Amino acid sequence: MPKVRTTCVSLGVLALAGALPAAAQTRPDQKSFFGLYKELVETNTVVDEGSCTQAAGQIAARLKAAGFTDGDVTLFSVPDHPKDGGLVAVLAGSDAAAKPMLLLGHLDVVAAKRADWVRDPFRLVEEGGYYYARGTVDDKAMAAIWADTFIRFRKEGYRPRRTIKLALTCGEETTFAFNGAQWLAKNKPDLIAAEFALNEGGGGRTDAAGNRQLLAVQVGEKAAQNYTFTTTNPGGHSSQPIPANAIYELADALKAVQGYEFPVKFTDTTRAFFAMTAKGQGGEVGAAITRLLANPNDKGADAIVSRDKAMHSTLRTTCVATLVNAGHAENALPQKATANVNCRIFPGETVEATAAKLKELAGPKVTVTTNQPVRPVAVPPPLDPKITGPMEAVAKTHFPGVPLLPLMSTGATDGIFLEAIGIPVYGAPGIFIDPDFGGIHGLNERIRVKSLYDGRDYLYDLVKAYAG
Repeated sequence: MPKVRTTCVSLGVLALAGALPAAAQTRPDQKSFFGLYKELVETNTVVDEGSCTQAAGQIAARLKAAGFTDGDVTLFSVPDHPKDGGLVAVLAGSDAAAKPMLLLGHLDVVAAKRADWVRDPFRLVEEGGYYYARGTVDDKAMAAIWADTFIRFRKEGYRPRRTIKLALTCGEETTFAFNGAQWLAKNKPDLIAAEFALNEGGGGRTDAAGNRQLLAVQVGEKAAQNYTFTTTNPGGHSSQPIPANAIYELADALKAVQGYEFPVKFTDTTRAFFAMTAKGQGGEVGAAITRLLANPNDKGADAIVSRDKAMHSTLRTTCVATLVNAGHAENALPQKATANVNCRIFPGETVEATAAKLKELAGPKVTVTTNQPVRPVAVPPPLDPKITGPMEAVAKTHFPGVPLLPLMSTGATDGIFLEAIGIPVYGAPGIFIDPDFGGIHGLNERIRVKSLYDGRDYLYDLVKAYAG
């Protein structure tokens, strides 16, 4: 769930607005939702270990039990990846002229080792006002809420004006996995065609005491891309070193990448984000942000703003060495050295242009290869009041006084595949998590119980606001 992480430091300047009181969840519809959520969380969907196909089938069964027909629900998988399936469900609208909307979520989760966790990562445990388990947030909270929203609508007999579609897919968390969202975009674009989509990536943040600080809507994201740097040399006996050394040549190339700053750029979203941050921050940093907005080439302002790693990454493409492998024996000169360089490419910039810059930095002694898979160019969706307006209006009812900010994720989601076929994707707010991100992708992932149910109610009303 690559997501609201980019803004946690810089947004701490905003005023706190309301605490999260503890409360038992006793409504009948909440109990029904909990059953769906618990079943989904406790179904292991780690790629190559568990089964998204099983999870999709369980949700499909619940949809059909609520009244959806076989024609309303499409289960899909491919022969080479039988456990990486997903589903698409459709709730038909009353107005054929109104373009559909799409709810997107992913079923797969990051791997979790039982020996490392305090509790079994694939058993939902309630403790101290939290639910603990892998996927309690990323992304089974949203996936369960979307499926539950469909079930509630059908049971209530609700007929939306615009058609609502639901796509729950696999492969988001693993680079080389079969990716269901990518497959749908390529093979079944008509099935998921929509005016816009709501996805993960937005959300809410609390302080350590549970006070709500902010809501964020993700409007755009970077494209993640890996490159391999390779140097080779005949090698030889380590007792007779020579100037040509594969490790040193690779190290020089990586140092060149470390020392290079890609230029500052803005989208409409990041410009709005930084303008709001400047007002809340004030002081030296606020003044530097204002200068940078006026002149992206102001190196002095950039240096001040970029002290914050989140803001630094939001301003530009970034590339960083993440893996190194070199040599073949402790007493031999290295014959080969390789490194993985992970880039997060700013919207509108291409994989090819980034590769060209890396080759320039690495120099002629280093081969730079673009790794598969190659992500599409990140296309920033418009900062559209027709999308953000309902989010803000519904938030005023559910979370009064909490500010709503637009942001661009420095991570990556499956939204990039939909944006590549013309569907703008927005990371929806509503689910509040702790300032340490609740262990997402790490140990002992958790979500406040009240945050889950409050987020469910907010997102239900938000979908109705768009669909009605």
